[in-house]
Amino acid sequence: MKITSALTRRVFLGGLGVSALAAAGCGSGSTTEAPESTTPTTAGGEETTAAAGGTVTVWHYFSDPNQVALMDRYAELFAAANPGSKAENVFVPYDQMNSKLVSAVGAQEGPDIAVFNGAEAATLALAGALQPIDTFLNGYADADQLPSSVIHKLEDETFAVQGYVNLLGLWYNADILGEIGVEPPTTMDELEAAMDKAVAAGKQGITLCALPQGQGEWQAFPWLSSEGFDYAAPEAEPLAAGLARARGWVEKGYLSQEAVTWDQTVPFQQFAAGNVAFAENGNWQMGTAKSDAKFNYGVVALPLSDSGKVYLGGEGQGIGAFSKDPALAWKYLEASYLAVDGQLAAAEIVGSIPSRLDAAENDAVTSNELLRPFAETVAKFGANYPDAAIPPESVPDVQLTVGQAWSAVVGGQQSPEDAAKGVVDKLSSIVG
Repeated sequence: MKITSALTRRVFLGGLGVSALAAAGCGSGSTTEAPESTTPTTAGGEETTAAAGGTVTVWHYFSDPNQVALMDRYAELFAAANPGSKAENVFVPYDQMNSKLVSAVGAQEGPDIAVFNGAEAATLALAGALQPIDTFLNGYADADQLPSSVIHKLEDETFAVQGYVNLLGLWYNADILGEIGVEPPTTMDELEAAMDKAVAAGKQGITLCALPQGQGEWQAFPWLSSEGFDYAAPEAEPLAAGLARARGWVEKGYLSQEAVTWDQTVPFQQFAAGNVAFAENGNWQMGTAKSDAKFNYGVVALPLSDSGKVYLGGEGQGIGAFSKDPALAWKYLEASYLAVDGQLAAAEIVGSIPSRLDAAENDAVTSNELLRPFAETVAKFGANYPDAAIPPESVPDVQLTVGQAWSAVVGGQQSPEDAAKGVVDKLSSIVG
């Protein structure tokens, strides 16, 4: 049955607990002009136009200085393209974003633009927090530059787009690797041998996120899938193997048990401090590496098996269900996230990979030695986020369940076997 109204979506969502889950995420200053704004019409044929001037409120959860700087750049691009208008960036803590968006629905309030974990698009649409944007997208001159993988639909309606793609890779401290005499690893055996040498030299092996929620699941999935775990046919044995490997890293001193308290920002700060050989983290950390790391560093693809998968994530951008000026909100997206200049700014400032086909082929992206391994990962290990096997309404529950198991095992609170059994038992009633 097609779900069409915001009220129906809220009823459909029912008692589902909505929680903010994993996010997450360099080019040149291109002078390519943003495409001209469109003047779409509603389904009834009425012209939908933005008011002359006005303020667009943009809710986001970014605390990293580079990501905040990108939001400021987007506000500048919007103001330049729409004289008399401005964007007001409003910070909402990551773990409160979904609940605040859903709570605003009841009061018929909320932002003009929501920037959220792209995997949550269907959840937020079901909750009535986003409005369909097909009218705008159908009239967008450069719509053919956006691949279907960055268009978020529920049934046959579009609720969000992505201006960039974020994914995980293996950052390495080249100075430490030179000191211990190893090359950047391409296999799991090479990675663990390198971490062993790093610890023997008084260094830490690796940093990663093991929070008991979606950010933890996001970082766990490559290692779990590398052991053969698959949401489409979940089995306890490969899941336990992946969890056990991570716990073994803690027991061997490669990984700090404090990882259970770290979101994705803190582990990279630990890496940038200079005493860690590796960091499982994203392309969006490029700006932080450039500003904070006082050593030579690089990136390679995560050393996974043939079954390994790396989520292609990033933030989704949608128009709030109760935006007072949806047409002006769309103009914001046109001038920022969807513009060539805006996407190259994301690559330059943060390190995100443009979603526009033409922007991704820009020399500023293809010639970048740090972005190239991420681009190669997209082709070799890229996986949809969330996994297509998970029903949209169950995504938050599944990611929370796996994130909690990952955290419990890394923290030594649960055995890999018990954690895996609990996860598979729960998944068996959801995925089918």
